[in-house]
Amino acid sequence: GIEMTYTFYKKLGFYRLNDSISNLSQGTGQQVIEVFMKSFLFFCYIYVFDNWRLFTIGKSWYIWVLLFIGVDFFYYWFHRMSHQVNALWAAHIVHHQSEEYNLTVALRQSWIQGWFSWIFYLPLAFIGFDPLMFLSISALVTLYQFWIHTKYIKNLGFLEHILNTPSHHRVHHGSNPKYIDKNHAGTFIIWDKLFGTFQKEEEEVRYGITKPVASWNPIWANIHYWDELIALAKNSPKFSDKIKVFY
Repeated sequence: GIEMTYTFYKKLGFYRLNDSISNLSQGTGQQVIEVFMKSFLFFCYIYVFDNWRLFTIGKSWYIWVLLFIGVDFFYYWFHRMSHQVNALWAAHIVHHQSEEYNLTVALRQSWIQGWFSWIFYLPLAFIGFDPLMFLSISALVTLYQFWIHTKYIKNLGFLEHILNTPSHHRVHHGSNPKYIDKNHAGTFIIWDKLFGTFQKEEEEVRYGITKPVASWNPIWANIHYWDELIALAKNSPKFSDKIKVFY
């Protein structure tokens, strides 16, 4: 609310009413559906933890730190794969559809992405990190990523080398060729630097996806890329190609 009010007061044009309503409608739908998604993810985590964990790890302060790093690490790989595997991108694409960049974009989330994400975190359950600790840390990693969806914070100095910042995340939302599939980090930008997906913010960012969805319909926003994939699979001559379309 503060950012939106200041933007209108200064006439900066960072918000459009139709875009903001669309973003918030996606977020509202995601929160309703996430009640079931989070329950499913948590159940799977508990099942692995109860039956197959390798160790029983305590809850000392340094364990919380290790788990935070672990959750952020596996988030990086989930997020990166969400940009490289068609079926995962079909779920994640919703977050990138807005051609604006403001705090409502942070709330523009896919309604089905959670059905894919839980698999990436199961190694933490196998290792033996407590399920309630995992749930708490997952929430923190998600919450951290809210504030980086802003144009107002330009550069954070030395923190740019360690953390995912608004500058780094603006790059991630860019459809400029040099920015596509870069900066997948949740909290620590070091993952992108370690695994070769880092890009510094240089030229002005063009936000959105390369083929705009051109609709404010929240349901279509969640299924339009699935529609494209299914059509492509139908037109693929070999059965193996039909399957490859999705992965």
